[in-house]
Amino acid sequence: MHVQPATDAQAWESFLTNRPDALFLQSWTMGEVYRDIGQEPVRLEIRNDSGAISGICQAIVVPARRGRHLMVQYGPVLEDPAALSPLLDTLKDIARDHHCSFLRISPFWPESQIPNPKSQIPDSLPSPLHLLSEYTWYIPLRQIDPWAELRTSESMHQRINDYAAPVTEESILKNMRKTTRNLIGRAQREGVTVVASSHPSADLNIYFRLQKETTHRHGFVPYRDSFIRAQVAHFAPKGQAIVYIARYKDEPVAASVHMSYASITSYHHGASTHKYAKIPASYLLQWTAIREALHRGDCVYNFWGIAPPSHESRVLSDEQPLKTHRSGHPFAGVTTFKTGFGGKPLPLMHCRDVPLSRTYRFTRAFETVRKWKRGF
Repeated sequence: MHVQPATDAQAWESFLTNRPDALFLQSWTMGEVYRDIGQEPVRLEIRNDSGAISGICQAIVVPARRGRHLMVQYGPVLEDPAALSPLLDTLKDIARDHHCSFLRISPFWPESQIPNPKSQIPDSLPSPLHLLSEYTWYIPLRQIDPWAELRTSESMHQRINDYAAPVTEESILKNMRKTTRNLIGRAQREGVTVVASSHPSADLNIYFRLQKETTHRHGFVPYRDSFIRAQVAHFAPKGQAIVYIARYKDEPVAASVHMSYASITSYHHGASTHKYAKIPASYLLQWTAIREALHRGDCVYNFWGIAPPSHESRVLSDEQPLKTHRSGHPFAGVTTFKTGFGGKPLPLMHCRDVPLSRTYRFTRAFETVRKWKRGF
């Protein structure tokens, strides 16, 4: 087993897209997105004794003022868990070479499979803040849930062949909250139209106008425009980024950026206007994206993050989870919206930090205060 720099984009993509946990954040293309905004990607591959790729890890050098660090988003992706130890050693060496004060890792590993995160990532601490969604909400688009068992060595294509038939639109509608179904129907009756843009890069201007209003209304810090532009510029020509626009009376009232990568559609960015607050355009937009993901043959519709459940909440069954989230959580509003479409949660292991210098303690103190101020 050998850890080395990755230089073959095609081999990287071939390995990743044949995995059930193939999130676009670990794609080769995503590294180029970060390069465009001035953050250097670091790509490592693990080769087994026969020379085949058995794992990959893409990290990004983040020159943040609160502390320069090396971040790993929803990675590494490994066939053999034994590869993790040498990979971590290599990542720490690279982080030091780039003058980073810590290594931050947010893997796409189900929380239930990692009872002791520190044993998986030695010398690590729980991060003060989450890096990515750690309580994901998703709809399985196959009758056998593709994410029921992650961190396996089976290829995605083999698993797809073993799945039962895709679910039907009728079954998805049946599993929605009644209010959500009614709002979708109401948007249709009110004449709302939703289309996937044929000029996604140009139509991002529509999205940004709506995003500016949304961030002002809800008081959150969005992704930078340059990041989203780079994301769409790199992924859209491959059919892997879709800009949806909902119109009412010929006026854009909601828009989104969805990622479609390796049979997983992810709702990544969204915005809407308050001008027609009583017109449920966002509900029809999501339903349109779900239907198109189903018709593409995708396996999962990923809503991304929601608020985690409160300590008093419980789960009645795998099919009908009863979740009560803390009302003051920053994600409370989107949680009600997303869970109304039906689906299930996927709790992931919390982000871990590996300190590499004494200055990390200042970053940790700063982020602890920020976490408190943001209400997490």
